[in-house]
Amino acid sequence: MEGVIGILLSLGLLMYLAYRGISVIILAPVLAMLAVVIAGEGGQMLGIYTQIFMTKMGSFAIKYFPIFLLGAIFGKLMEDSGSAKVIAHSIISGLGMKHASLAIVLACGLLTYGGVSAFVVAFAVYPLAAAMFREANLPKRFVPACIALGAFTFTMTCLPGTSQIHNIIPTSYFGTTMYAAPVIGLAAGLAMMLGGLWWINKRIKSHQAEGYGDNHSNEPVILKDHNLPSIWVALAPILIVVVANFLLQKMVIPSWDTTYLATDKFGNTPVNKLTAIWSMIMALIMAIITVVALNWSKFADVNGSMTKGAMGSMLPTFNTASEVGYGGTIASLGAFVLVREAVINISPENPLVSEVVAVNVLAGITGSASGGLTIALEALGTTYADLAVQFNINPEWMHRLASMASGGFDSLPHNGAVITLLTICGLSHKQSYKDIFMVSLAIPVTVTAITVAVLSFIF
Repeated sequence: MEGVIGILLSLGLLMYLAYRGISVIILAPVLAMLAVVIAGEGGQMLGIYTQIFMTKMGSFAIKYFPIFLLGAIFGKLMEDSGSAKVIAHSIISGLGMKHASLAIVLACGLLTYGGVSAFVVAFAVYPLAAAMFREANLPKRFVPACIALGAFTFTMTCLPGTSQIHNIIPTSYFGTTMYAAPVIGLAAGLAMMLGGLWWINKRIKSHQAEGYGDNHSNEPVILKDHNLPSIWVALAPILIVVVANFLLQKMVIPSWDTTYLATDKFGNTPVNKLTAIWSMIMALIMAIITVVALNWSKFADVNGSMTKGAMGSMLPTFNTASEVGYGGTIASLGAFVLVREAVINISPENPLVSEVVAVNVLAGITGSASGGLTIALEALGTTYADLAVQFNINPEWMHRLASMASGGFDSLPHNGAVITLLTICGLSHKQSYKDIFMVSLAIPVTVTAITVAVLSFIF
């Protein structure tokens, strides 16, 4: 029982201290070792730290660092070339003031689906969204909810083929591709988008008399820029990511001779556990080459942009890797058997339910969608894969539900993306969090729960 208390105390401190702004890179090893000591395994602490925590952390970084690195470089190049701005501006201008919320959501969604970081999307779209709301005299406090709906929900976790890390991580545990459960993903994604838009539009209509508001901070200044690329040049790199990724996963890589992977030299690794990562690496490289080639004259310093992108990839990589090390350490404790059994026994005859609950709870505790997903799958991924076989459940369902569940409770107030979004918009939790909560937590969790219920009835 002491071990279980230690795990719960450790998780509680991780949530509280992360909310207080302490780096997860510092917290993860310290709190993992706290759990080790309380569990009565303090005599093995150094061995657990070097052989379990660091090994798990390192293995995640080794596997996914290319995705974080190339994705960050791609996002920075899209930003510095003006491509992200052009895409957002074109969609917003095309749909017009009457559909302000839809325009912002679609602009964010397209950029996020194409692999641009949610943080980059927020920076790129906010100035245009604020200007649009100001011109239409709509309350500014609803801008963060529009951005959150487009960047943090359906394009991050639901849509098949989305280039976000939350859709890539499950492939290694379930032997799936990034296009897992396409019908389920499309239906759930559409429900999240429509539900979120219904809420935002309802709120805007009921508070329209407020107008845009006065004395806002961090108000954007829209500068005229005549050196921006055309919309087709701006869209080309994103199309490259989406099309190349699909072709590589579905046609090209399966045609290769990969029998060499079954040798000891390559860890006897099945190719289906690498297909999604390989295809994403190659697709991002193609997209980076495309955005540089098409916009060479528009960059002030290509090397500088790539360097900033590379440096920007370090913190999210090691934040998430530290959380994986933490999850691996907790999973190694004898007391974790009790926790694992408790989670699985939430619904012993239905692993879909226990998987969604586990991922959601851990995402909420860590304040991170990718962190909660990786901790849950690092600790229980093999168990859920085995249960899928035992209960004859399509592993693609397990993949899609795990990804969807990561985008629920992660959006609690201490979530880094939520805090960053509010900072960018110059608004507070008091002003805008209620609507962020509804579109990026309440509605996605409801849609995920309904999806689980429907799939449970089917199987």
